[in-house]
Amino acid sequence: MLNKLVKEGELRLGEGRISGYIACLLSFLSLLGVLAFHFPEYLTTPELRQNYSVSLLRQIMFFALVISGSLGLLNFVRNKNKRLGMLAWLFVIIAIALGGHKVEVGDFDDNTPYLGLDWFILDLLGSTLIFIFIEKLLPHKSQQVILRPEWQGDLNHFFVNHLAVGFVLLVANRFVHEAFGWAISTDIQGFISSLPFVLQLFSIILVADLVQYMAHRAYHEVPFLWRFHAVHHSAKHMDWLAGSRQHILELIITRCLVLTPIFVLGFPEEVIGLYVIIVGLQAVFNHANVQINLGWLRYIIVLPQFHHWHHSSDSAAIDRNYAAHFSFIDYLLGTAVRDQKEWPDEYGVVGDYIPEGMLKQQAFPFKKSR
Repeated sequence: MLNKLVKEGELRLGEGRISGYIACLLSFLSLLGVLAFHFPEYLTTPELRQNYSVSLLRQIMFFALVISGSLGLLNFVRNKNKRLGMLAWLFVIIAIALGGHKVEVGDFDDNTPYLGLDWFILDLLGSTLIFIFIEKLLPHKSQQVILRPEWQGDLNHFFVNHLAVGFVLLVANRFVHEAFGWAISTDIQGFISSLPFVLQLFSIILVADLVQYMAHRAYHEVPFLWRFHAVHHSAKHMDWLAGSRQHILELIITRCLVLTPIFVLGFPEEVIGLYVIIVGLQAVFNHANVQINLGWLRYIIVLPQFHHWHHSSDSAAIDRNYAAHFSFIDYLLGTAVRDQKEWPDEYGVVGDYIPEGMLKQQAFPFKKSR
């Protein structure tokens, strides 16, 4: 069965599938970029668009359209299965018809509700370029293919969770300000601001990880909450995309809880910005199909091997390794898997009862349990 899956999902040079998938990816992202140019007030993230170079983005989009069109044509000519090439050219034609890289961007209101389409584009492009390369360079399971089973559903999770970033942040900020505004202390915030930058960064990661540890443990130990978190654990193959499989309500609740102490303690914006980058990179990296050995550091920080054990269906790993950043939290609190010299054999939930597909997984927690 494994050999069959490897054969079906493996991308080999010369078959045309690699160029076809690259063409589809670039052309689709270019089309989304054109839409973002047309409706920046609704489709771009305010914190990101303040730092954009529009001329640079136009050049990138132009070259992306040229490359995707060329690769799509190559795939169409050389590959027996011409669907990828045709799909890529469909995206290219629509993008050009809508104005391509020449779309003018006028003045617009900054205070509108928005979807994080630009965040999705940047994160997907960056993740595929960086983490697929790392997985091929330092693989844990060398036979695991890029297009492993259920990758389409996880890509849909990736898309929805990134598009919802504006809504999630709006809900989280409203919750924090309304529920915990009374807890703000100017003395405490002044003390935090007086700390050296490195200590502020360590503090914000530690505080966030402690809150996330408690929430994560509750998701495992409270049956009702587990129904939501089980969606994340249902992935049977670990790679950079597996971490995106997450129920939207869990995403909102966890974000609200983590942002609460960050807001109350008053960490500076530049510290919060760097923390967000670290969180994003580590969340993807810890799910990745990567084998890396940093010796004793595995007892300090969370690495892929540590988090892979958390996703294991092995009996020794159930309800273990909750931390997201600092593994020493689990060791101090007695919830770490002690023997991590080897990797787990199987991933997923015991019983494999979560349905496949993003929509079915979002609906799963609300269905009557058997």
